[in-house]
Amino acid sequence: MSWIEDIISPKTRKWEEFYRNRWQYDKVIRSTHGVNCTGGCSWNIHVKDGIVVWETQALDYPLLEEGLPPYEPRGCQRGISYSWYLYSPIRVKYPLMRGALMDLFKEEKMAAGGDPIKAWANLQSNSTNRARYQRARGKGGFRRTNWEEVIELIAAANLYTVKKYGPDRIIGFSPIPAMSMISFASGFRYLQLMGGTCLSFYDWYCDLPPAFPEVWGEQTDVCESADWYNSKFCVSMGANLGMTRTPDIHFFSESKHNGTKTVVMSPDFSMVAKHADQWIPCHAGSDGAFWMAVTHVILKEYHVDRQVPYFMEYVKRYTDCPFLVELTKEGDHYLPGKFLRANRISAYKGVENGDWKFLNLDTKTGKPVMPKGGMGQRWDKEKDNIAKWNLLYEDGVDNKEYDPELTLLSKSDDVLQVEYTEFGLKKKSNRGVPVKYIETIDGKKVPVATSYDIMMGHYGVGRGLAGDYPKDYEDEKAAYTPAWNEIFTGIGRNTVIKFARGWADTAETTKGKCMVITGAGINHWFHGNLMYRAAIQAQLFTGCNGVNGGGMNHYVGQEKLAPVDSWGTIMAAKDWQSANRMQQAPIWHYINSDQWRYDANQAQYNSIPDNSKYGGMHSADMAVMAVRNGWMPFYPQYDKNNLEVVTDAEKSGAKTDEEIQNYIVDQLKSKKLNYAIADCDNEITFPRNWFIWRGNALMSSAKGHEYMLNHYLGTHHNDIADEVAQEHVSEIIWREAPKGKMDLVVDINFRMDTSALYSDIVLPTASWYEKADLNSTDMHSFIHPLSPAVAPVWESKSDWQIFQLIAKKVSELAQQYMPHPVKDTVNVPLSHDSIDEISQPTIKDWGKGECEPVPGKSMHKIVMVERDYTQIYNKYITLGPNLKTKPIGAHGVSFMVDDVYEQMHQDKRHVQKINGIEYPSLKEDIEAVNAVLTLSTLTNGHLNVRAYENMEKKTGLVLADLGAGSKDVRIDFNDLLAQPRRYNTAALWSGLMNNGRAYCAYTYNVDRLVPWRTLTGRQSMYLDHEGYIAFGENLPTYKPSPLPTVYGDIRKTLNDGKAKMFNCLTPHGKWHIHSTYGDTLRMLTLSRGMEPCWMSEEDAVAIGVKDNDWVEVYNDHGVYCTRACVSSRIPNGVCIVYHSPERTYSVPKSQERGGRRAGGHNSFTRVHLKPSLMVGGYAQFSFHLNYWGPVGANRDTHVLVRKMNKVEF
Repeated sequence: MSWIEDIISPKTRKWEEFYRNRWQYDKVIRSTHGVNCTGGCSWNIHVKDGIVVWETQALDYPLLEEGLPPYEPRGCQRGISYSWYLYSPIRVKYPLMRGALMDLFKEEKMAAGGDPIKAWANLQSNSTNRARYQRARGKGGFRRTNWEEVIELIAAANLYTVKKYGPDRIIGFSPIPAMSMISFASGFRYLQLMGGTCLSFYDWYCDLPPAFPEVWGEQTDVCESADWYNSKFCVSMGANLGMTRTPDIHFFSESKHNGTKTVVMSPDFSMVAKHADQWIPCHAGSDGAFWMAVTHVILKEYHVDRQVPYFMEYVKRYTDCPFLVELTKEGDHYLPGKFLRANRISAYKGVENGDWKFLNLDTKTGKPVMPKGGMGQRWDKEKDNIAKWNLLYEDGVDNKEYDPELTLLSKSDDVLQVEYTEFGLKKKSNRGVPVKYIETIDGKKVPVATSYDIMMGHYGVGRGLAGDYPKDYEDEKAAYTPAWNEIFTGIGRNTVIKFARGWADTAETTKGKCMVITGAGINHWFHGNLMYRAAIQAQLFTGCNGVNGGGMNHYVGQEKLAPVDSWGTIMAAKDWQSANRMQQAPIWHYINSDQWRYDANQAQYNSIPDNSKYGGMHSADMAVMAVRNGWMPFYPQYDKNNLEVVTDAEKSGAKTDEEIQNYIVDQLKSKKLNYAIADCDNEITFPRNWFIWRGNALMSSAKGHEYMLNHYLGTHHNDIADEVAQEHVSEIIWREAPKGKMDLVVDINFRMDTSALYSDIVLPTASWYEKADLNSTDMHSFIHPLSPAVAPVWESKSDWQIFQLIAKKVSELAQQYMPHPVKDTVNVPLSHDSIDEISQPTIKDWGKGECEPVPGKSMHKIVMVERDYTQIYNKYITLGPNLKTKPIGAHGVSFMVDDVYEQMHQDKRHVQKINGIEYPSLKEDIEAVNAVLTLSTLTNGHLNVRAYENMEKKTGLVLADLGAGSKDVRIDFNDLLAQPRRYNTAALWSGLMNNGRAYCAYTYNVDRLVPWRTLTGRQSMYLDHEGYIAFGENLPTYKPSPLPTVYGDIRKTLNDGKAKMFNCLTPHGKWHIHSTYGDTLRMLTLSRGMEPCWMSEEDAVAIGVKDNDWVEVYNDHGVYCTRACVSSRIPNGVCIVYHSPERTYSVPKSQERGGRRAGGHNSFTRVHLKPSLMVGGYAQFSFHLNYWGPVGANRDTHVLVRKMNKVEF
């Protein structure tokens, strides 16, 4: 029985002590990860002896409505490895400064008698010394410094820049606020108080889908992942859910087992394909063609052969299909123009905002009626017109009921031949469209057609009408037949037909429970907006939006910041001031990093109609026009310090803000004052100081990485491209390309990533287990806390505290250098969710003499803001008095919070006394967190009911009952620590969640008849903006990807026969979230120790490459060296480098670039801006940060790949 003794003997079981000790802990704290993964998972952080030892998934999520699977356990292999970072060798432990900068600054400070601002000024005026420390960027040489020394330098640089060049030369970039809201707000609040510039991120990441504003006037409102289970036909298109939505893919699999048809559209056999019933491998970038053909079948069989009642009623009520579009004559044919305006006919001649109200025809009377719910009604001010912003079938003047005419097929006055352009085959077709003639107030009879009939002609559904319609589904030369689709997608016509019927049959049976899950695989293409619109059309024609289990669900980035109403106020310092400088990042980088210089005219690679008014413009010229007309922002603003502009105005006699504004307009009109964007390579217009925090701005998101190294940083780079823009641009002054525009780059980071590697200063920030913060996501409807399981280690501090230190030092230095308040002038673009949306009914460019420059109408707004730089710190740490007198809100919903502000003021434990006056305190991180929760409708039920009551006044609908059940809800930080809390159904967001209902976008609009924030108030199929008409995108269409011969990736790079050209895709990877986690020991061990280049077996053979060989991926823009991963799942002609590798590990030297260190995935990209996405000042096409504008497209990139015969590190 000795073996029994061995088992129970203490001596032989001593090994168990190690095991028990390993898993012992002292406490467990709830937190989450502030990484842009969309997971938003709740984690239990285990702490022993003051050290984080491991994390486990939380298992206490509340259940939603009966029948839905639970959310937990949520988490992935990356999240569970996070604690490695806290004590890793790449943790930033102390403030670091590049040695070259440290030495030079100390020398200048000593020479200046200890004056830090004078020292910085002298250093910047010495071009030799300035270039010296710039060349050191990226080459190591960091030295440990102390907080006092480094904060002084930063504050001195900021204040010097304000006084010398203007505050808008101070720049900040931080992405995805939802992943750690307070940390994001820290830098933005500081910068907005300073008058600095805050860069967008969503469009720059190319994660922003422009189709959402185009169609819905909303940005990325999508269902939570539990709603996938409600779907009965679910398509994953360009979204590799197993890799990028790891905590949520179980809903996709569970729905399949519950009877849902699951389909994956992906050019490669991706991880999610194995979960699906069907894999449709469209050629890369051709998905839009597939969907155009699907909609052709749906219209033919379900709208013409069978008029499915649910579909017909849906498009009448919830889309712009019944709205009348004027046809304009062009030679022997007609073209679709703009919606017919109500004030053009006598019945509605004098209506308020008549340029922004539109017409339907009543089926009962045959006469025009003016529907409610459009942009005109939204911004009506006259008392009799209030409460008419709704989707009731009632006339906007007399409130009489009507039934909208969907088609004029059997009631037309005439059938006119309308010309349609199909860009894939470059073919024009004239097709018959039924019309009515409407008499206008000028006595003319204009032909109009319903948007629905125009769509029928566009999709090639003949309905017995004359014209160049397809004969049948087999007609491959006519758009958009199933046979036509084969040319572009490689997918058989029968597959299209079967798919379309399955989709439509399911939608008819379930009343719209068909959805598309999509993401970067589609949105990152140059024509990504058109691919989205093509899929959305199929959904709209089958009634799938605003229905649980249906809709267009885009998941790229953790975009949903749930309490955006209160958070946005604190983040942008609106509690203290008015105007903000919020910058559209793709335009900013395209111009300031000089990537426009290497870009030929977009007309060479963009598909545009013949004789397009704006189609021949270079993207840089279009950007200048967009800034001048108020469509897009651009900072720096002028070729002069904004503070000096105001001073000059006052010297000229201007006393009031209006007089200063008039002075500026006159100066711009006479060209005595110029926009910085039009002279972007003039030293006076350079951006000067750049803060980066919570993101990897110089690698993960850095399209054109090598150009940034050159023109921003002035250091080594691997691009070899020619400057080709000079002959194409007319709006920008051509100068010699500068190198090293940035005086100072500061990275605030917990790890030494690529951005830190290239910065001048790196500050150690607290990790996600070391601070108080908030986290929300698109994937579920809970708010999570980040909480300090341990205190910040070494010398790290939270972002909120770091920017406080900078603000405090700036205020101290300002006592001597800028002791008096100054007036700043802020150019603000025409803004979404404001009356600016009805500023420009037509495009008239004042810069070309087409109209007079009028701020807020024909150009941007010009707003005066007083800044007292001695009070930056005091304002940073307090909640300002604007909350007593001005409403807060978001998404067009506003409400007063004066009573709640007073309650906060009465809590004397959390107030600050500033200059003798008490204000609610924001000094501590947790005070900022609770301020967000206290003031938001999502976490304060009292305010939520108030917001709904305000919307009742706007719409004339009953809505407050939606908030009544949560009226007594108050959620604070401690509540979130106890258990995940689901936030309220709120007027800010379009999904209803009452009684445990899964959040689904636009159910508020569909169930309660609240309009969308679009031109007509309906979901927009037809986009009548003059810019869209000019670029041929007023109708949903298919445009092929730009050809590599004209796109400009491989002009100088030569192929000696040993390389092969590939379309290089950069999807999100399995072993990292962007670049985070990819450098942890665990993920490097599980992967290949780097991000390989995936290619097909046939392609590998063609260039003599075997699996795991080293290869070079390169083009004119730069080079990436890595190992090859040869796989049968990759299609020929395509290679994949998963986003995002770092330059900090496993990067050898490049043979193609003379032995210089290679880069990362963004080393072979360059920004291409789609000009149609810059239009604005018109309905939903109006600017808001991370809502509207061109995106940093990268999927159309082509590279050469060759085997490396020598690998050197």
